[in-house]
Amino acid sequence: MKGARGWIIAAGIAILIAGAAYLLQPQQDSPEHSSNSDAANGASAALLFAQAMGHPADQITGSFAAPPPYSMMFVFSPTSPYTADEAANTRDWVRFGGVLVYASEQGDPQLDRSLGVNRLGGYVSGGNYKATPAVAGVSTVGGTNGDLIPLDPSPNQVTILRTTQGFAAGYIEKIGLGRVIVLADPLVLCNGYLEKADNGRLLADLIGTVDPSSHVAFDEYHHGLTGSDFAPQAWITTPWGAALLWLLVAVFFGLLLRGRRFGPLLGRPAEVARSDAEWSVAVGQLLRRSSARGVTLGLLAAATERAVAARTGLPLQPRERFWNALWVRAPEVAGELAQIETALYAASNNERDLLNAARSLHEIAHPTPRPVRR
Repeated sequence: MKGARGWIIAAGIAILIAGAAYLLQPQQDSPEHSSNSDAANGASAALLFAQAMGHPADQITGSFAAPPPYSMMFVFSPTSPYTADEAANTRDWVRFGGVLVYASEQGDPQLDRSLGVNRLGGYVSGGNYKATPAVAGVSTVGGTNGDLIPLDPSPNQVTILRTTQGFAAGYIEKIGLGRVIVLADPLVLCNGYLEKADNGRLLADLIGTVDPSSHVAFDEYHHGLTGSDFAPQAWITTPWGAALLWLLVAVFFGLLLRGRRFGPLLGRPAEVARSDAEWSVAVGQLLRRSSARGVTLGLLAAATERAVAARTGLPLQPRERFWNALWVRAPEVAGELAQIETALYAASNNERDLLNAARSLHEIAHPTPRPVRR
């Protein structure tokens, strides 16, 4: 057990060191394209550009709530999944005049389902995208140099960006009073790509779809830990979650293999049937230890009345009728029983009086038969 304890302590220290190193190291990369990051794949420039254009721009943090009506919201590659209610509220906000820019490589399942975003199952080459006439003043946009999961727009979703093979990399759709702009390559709006081709002009056109005084928000709530991240299906599927799960399994089997007993196994003694006398003695000892003399006398008096009722053939209930009939049928027994029950309160002071009262009640309940004279 000492060796297993040492392994557990070492694993805990290693996890703490790894977490501290991750949190303290400078973030030179932003795969989620956060508006807090100045990296090449961050989106801080989009936030600064919206502020420079006179828009009241801020971030959604702490808790998720849709911006005011007739405003704009940017959602870049959520790392924490949207819940069904959050996705439904986002669609309702768009329907009532909001403009949503949804840029993500893989997409969010709930948000895709709520907004009707369809993605093809394979990968195509990204890089340069041709803009359609739906985007004024934009001809070519540069993005990732790797693979891309293209979109599969419906007839109501107008394509605005196409790959060199002709697949859709972005589209715009009108939902109610608002619009949704979906981009399969978020890098076209990130810091290090705004100077390429017409990327900066594309960002200006997107922000220009709302009024100059409209509010612009960036969703940073879904770039951190939320309540849904602690669900088992959320963290087991991630690399660090799988590694933590394997660590727990290894620690469990280590403790199981190295575990030792604290002593020899003791067999369970066989149960022995108890006699009625032993149960009676146990109940008497319990009543004696709890100093329940009044309870004991009450039980003895009730048992005596039941025995007298059985011997005389009188019904015990109702009790008042039982006593009236007993005074008529057996006045001597009724007198002795009434006298003893009246003296029960005084007999509960000490055990000697309790014993004498119990003997008197037993004599009434089970009288000694008198010898018959010949």
